[in-house]
Amino acid sequence: MKSKLILVEGLPGSGKSTTARMIHDILIEKGLNAGLYMEGNLDHPADYEGVAYFTEEDFENLLIESGSLSKTFQDWVTVKGGRRMLPYMKIKSELGSGFPDELFAAISKKDVYELPLKENIAVIVESWAEFARKAESENKVYVFECCFIQNPVTVGMVKYGAPDEVSIEYVQKIGGAVKLLDPLLVYVKQEDIEISFRKAVAERPEDWFKGFIQYYTSQGYGAKKELSGLEGTIEVLKARQQLEYKILEQLTMPVSILDNTQFNLECHRNSLRKVIMGENTIEGNMR
Repeated sequence: MKSKLILVEGLPGSGKSTTARMIHDILIEKGLNAGLYMEGNLDHPADYEGVAYFTEEDFENLLIESGSLSKTFQDWVTVKGGRRMLPYMKIKSELGSGFPDELFAAISKKDVYELPLKENIAVIVESWAEFARKAESENKVYVFECCFIQNPVTVGMVKYGAPDEVSIEYVQKIGGAVKLLDPLLVYVKQEDIEISFRKAVAERPEDWFKGFIQYYTSQGYGAKKELSGLEGTIEVLKARQQLEYKILEQLTMPVSILDNTQFNLECHRNSLRKVIMGENTIEGNMR
C-alpha cells in the first residue's frame, strides 16, 4: 500500500469512529503494520491532546507555584522550539487526586487549543511536520480519526469565528506537512445532519451533550450568530459541514467520500475495502 497515513473525517454522529476501526481491521487483514489513533488519544503522534503550552518564563513560574509537583512537571515537560509542552492530562491520569483540581484547572487554560489562533496553527503544523518526518521511514500505516480537518475547523470557525479562508489554509498547511506520507482522506457523510446528530446525542452521555452545546454556541461562529441550545448547535454543524466541503474540494490528496446515511455496516465495510484497495478515490457528491 502506498499511503502511510489514512485520515478519517466527518461530523459528530456520522460514523467516524466505526469507520476508523474498520479501516484499521482491513489493513491488519491485509497483513500490514497499522496503528489506530482515535479522537482523544493522549499518545497521538501528530496532534496535541491534553497538552499545555508554556513559554520558558511561564513554565518557571509554574514550577515555583506547584510545590511538590515541580519535579513531576520537570520530568514530563518537553521543549520544542523554545516552547514548553506539558502533557497535563496524562499526568492527571497517572496521579489522580495527587494532582489538585485547582492546579489542573489553571494548567488546562494553557492547553494548545486555547492558544490564540495564529499561535495554535504554528504549534500544530510544526507537530504534524515532525510526525511526518519520523513516519516516512517507518514500515507502518497510521489511521487518524478526526484531527486533520475537525480540529482546525473547530478551533478556527467554532471557537474563534475566523473567516473560512483561515480554516482552509490551516488544513492545507497540515496537508502540506504530511504530503511525503501520501495521505488518503476518507470523509464519512450523512445526508441529514440533524437526524445523525440527534442520534449521537441520544447515544452519548449527558455531560458530552451539554459540553458540546456550550462549546458550539457560546463562542466564535455560534456567538456571532446568536445561536443557542440543540437547534443552534445543529445550525453551527450545518455551517461547519459546508466549510468542510470547501476544504475537501481544495485538497490535493486523494479523497473518498462515503455516504453512511443508512448505517449499513456491511455495505460500509465493502466500500472501505474498495477505497483501501485503491479502486475508489472520489465517491459521492459533496454538495
